Amino acid sequence: MHADDGHDHPPVRRNRHLLHKLEGATDLMIIALIVLLGGAMLFGLLTAGGSPAYMR
Repeated sequence: MHADDGHDHPPVRRNRHLLHKLEGATDLMIIALIVLLGGAMLFGLLTAGGSPAYMR
């Protein structure tokens, strides 16, 4: 007979699927892209002249 010594098995560690990792990385890339585009737009607004070159 098997005597129960009171020790439970350690919890099974579930590996994160590759899709979940990719989803997290995609979220970060989208946020980084939005921040970069916002910075480029701000730079363009700050350095823009009074009228476009084709209107002069």
